[in-house]
Amino acid sequence: MATLRLPDVAPSSTQDSERLRVALQGWGVDQEVIIWILGHRNAVQRKKIKETYQQLFKESIIHCLQSALSGVLGKAMTYWMEEPPERDAKLVEKTLKKGKAGITQLQVIVEIACASSPNHLMAVRQAYCSLFDCSLEEAITSKVSSSLQKLLLGLVSSYRYDRELVDLNVAKSEAAKLHEAIEKKQLDGDEVMWILSTRNFFQLRATFKHYKQNYQVPIYQAIMSSGSDDLGSLLRVVILCIDAPEKHFAEVVEIYK
Repeated sequence: MATLRLPDVAPSSTQDSERLRVALQGWGVDQEVIIWILGHRNAVQRKKIKETYQQLFKESIIHCLQSALSGVLGKAMTYWMEEPPERDAKLVEKTLKKGKAGITQLQVIVEIACASSPNHLMAVRQAYCSLFDCSLEEAITSKVSSSLQKLLLGLVSSYRYDRELVDLNVAKSEAAKLHEAIEKKQLDGDEVMWILSTRNFFQLRATFKHYKQNYQVPIYQAIMSSGSDDLGSLLRVVILCIDAPEKHFAEVVEIYK
């Protein structure tokens, strides 16, 4: 898989803004220049470009991108230029507005809760409140089927410990509890939800490792074998986002190719 490399020394935000202005307003929109510049800048640099572009040209670069680009590229570039918490809050709202969103759509919420830091999740919740005048928890309660609410509410309302702290005895014990719940097809049990939504990611990875060692199957496969309903499918996404995010996102890329 190709890796996007940032330049060792990026041009100034003024230089980037001026090049973007030409690319956006020349005889033809120069998509390659736009992608090259914005695709090789980190979040801090993109924020500075937004501010500088506004100062220089009295226009929002996001509005200019929306006007100049269309289709998937236009959406991707405008989302890319958003502040990460605001961008993710808008992605969640877009998902929830679909009414009966399927697992493919709802996994966006899982990705934000389980494949990013606790601080980012907190920032997304704050951005959601600010943008849409309601809490993320309220939105999930009103727009997601009852069978999935318990899991999603647990994930988004938790603030996990964010350091590498692992108790192997707890991992072994909780692997056994998860196995019992899977065998009894009680995936919505309080203990399952509590373990997956509150334990730190390092602890959970140790638990999943114990599960595979003790029961000779990865836990996400065991869940799918016990039943392929929506809850099982969403739990699989939760586990992959925590234990093997690269595998999950590779699957997502394949779906949208």
